[in-house]
Amino acid sequence: MRRIRILVVDDHPIVRSGITSVLGTQADFDVVGEAGTGDEAVASAARLEPDLVLMDLRMPGRDGVAAAAAILGTRPSTRIVVLTTYASDGEVLRAIEAGAVGYLLKDVPHDELFRALRAVARGERYLAPLVTERLMARWQQPTRMTLTDRELEVLQRVARGDGNKSIAVGLGIAEPTVKAHLVHVFEKLGVDNRTAAVRAAREQGLIGGD
Repeated sequence: MRRIRILVVDDHPIVRSGITSVLGTQADFDVVGEAGTGDEAVASAARLEPDLVLMDLRMPGRDGVAAAAAILGTRPSTRIVVLTTYASDGEVLRAIEAGAVGYLLKDVPHDELFRALRAVARGERYLAPLVTERLMARWQQPTRMTLTDRELEVLQRVARGDGNKSIAVGLGIAEPTVKAHLVHVFEKLGVDNRTAAVRAAREQGLIGGD
């Protein structure tokens, strides 16, 4: 029987231990190591040479997407499966663009987790049903207008909590210009306030954020 070498990456020790214990019930799974940060994941993957990395997304420092990209940059044969609490469009797209071939949510039943990992190890892709539904819904929506670089700069500062005056000073533009940019952003994203604009932009992967 071919054993699948797995590296488990999550910044919560209890979660890591739980995942490792669950995977240990399967005769063909061999958890070769654990990592608690993105940097540890990259170093461990280089040292342990796992077949598959089960990767959390949100971790201190280098996040799961950046860690996945770094691992694949040196070991492109490694299979990356995201295991996370989050299923926003932006998170999913960033992970897939970085090279992840699986995307699962942490409430996944054990049997489905096992099937997914075996499928990925065989060279297939596996997305949780909810993730697939969200992607399909996104692709079926009318294409929105693209935000300009300046509009993105303004929105990033809004996401940071800056007010219009602070944004104007920081970007070297007039305050009414900031307001005009925000009006355009709201129109393009189909929202009517700053909070909704930031949320929509993050879901679409236009800006980063927690």
